[in-house]
Amino acid sequence: MTQTRKKVLGYGIDLVSFSEALCKVDDSIRDKSGMQIVTINPEMINQGHAIPEMDEILKNAEMILPDGVGIKIALKLKGINQERIAGIEFAKKIIELCAKNGYKIALFGAKQEVIEKTEENLLKEYPELKIVYTRNGYFSKEEEQQIKEDIKNAGPDVIFTALGAPKQEIFNKEMKQLLPGTVFIGIGGSFDVWSGMVQRAPEIWQKTGLEWLYRTLKEPQRFKRIFPTLPLFLIKVIIEVISEK
Repeated sequence: MTQTRKKVLGYGIDLVSFSEALCKVDDSIRDKSGMQIVTINPEMINQGHAIPEMDEILKNAEMILPDGVGIKIALKLKGINQERIAGIEFAKKIIELCAKNGYKIALFGAKQEVIEKTEENLLKEYPELKIVYTRNGYFSKEEEQQIKEDIKNAGPDVIFTALGAPKQEIFNKEMKQLLPGTVFIGIGGSFDVWSGMVQRAPEIWQKTGLEWLYRTLKEPQRFKRIFPTLPLFLIKVIIEVISEK
């Protein structure tokens, strides 16, 4: 399957359907080729411009999926009608894939009570799921190396890392050097939702691409993260589109 990418402000984004992306993940697990998956949004592009290590990750990750609605709008401005692939939904489908095929997974990140409830809920939903490693995301620099060794020894096929960007992407990049045949995906606050401690936006908000607005209304502290990031991002994209003509 040929991989097609379109650059937005210097970073390539995969132009794939949800099912095509999932097939690529399955192929990677089966042939042990390994991959780092980034579900990109405008904030992460800003991080790439500001943080050299994040810049390297966004330029070299094997799969970069258009998660944020801002990315979908940016691609639309470039004449591309690409479906948004929500990271939380894509990660859940990978969980389902792993349960069905007997792939081993690791869950890393979030608070202790959140990760415990996430594991419990996933095993209720998928009794056959093989979870070989679970740990919260609070650790010292001294503990980090032992965590990496423990994950390596557990030998998961897929690692779901919920540390928030860019920390989770940097951790995944470092772990990929220890487990080159493993699939890594950063999933932000997905464990909070899977644990049942945070509710996702109603489906109508999700389908219209306004889940970010719903979450901002529910959590006003997120406002500073969204604004002015999203408007400035779109202005930069418009300037880039004009310069490309």
